[in-house]
Amino acid sequence: MSLAEAEILDWSLRSAAIMKPLLLPPVVWLVSVVCMLVLHWKSPIAVWLPQPYNWLGLALIMAGLGIANWHARLFRRLGTNINTFGEPGELTMEGLFRRTRNPMYLGMFISLFGVACVLGSTSALAGPVAFFALAQFWYIRSEEEAMTLKFGDKYIEYQRSVPRWL
Repeated sequence: MSLAEAEILDWSLRSAAIMKPLLLPPVVWLVSVVCMLVLHWKSPIAVWLPQPYNWLGLALIMAGLGIANWHARLFRRLGTNINTFGEPGELTMEGLFRRTRNPMYLGMFISLFGVACVLGSTSALAGPVAFFALAQFWYIRSEEEAMTLKFGDKYIEYQRSVPRWL
């Protein structure tokens, strides 16, 4: 390996180490909310949920954050790894993990959809759509690969019996 290649590899590894904390789901959730607010205020496009119906989104925000927090606390209580990019700790089937393989992502998505409802503009829907796509095609796929490697047939059976979302 040449010196230039080694420097590029070193830069790449340092960049990845810096970016991972910024790409953790709670950080992405918060950035999504900020982007939704900016889109709503700067480019509202159209109102799809007028007042007073938009205030029903507050219930979705609270429910979604409650679901995500409940399962984050469950992970802490069980002593299993909650870090998206870390090695899986243990396979849990407690709480809503009996009904969905991803209750924390589901909770974050529900709360983002609630924010979009409160804002009521079509442009605000970009937040939950983008978060769903990121979770579906990157976070969850990566986690499922790691879970399959660690737990093998036990995780494959869990995948067969419990849906990814609902």
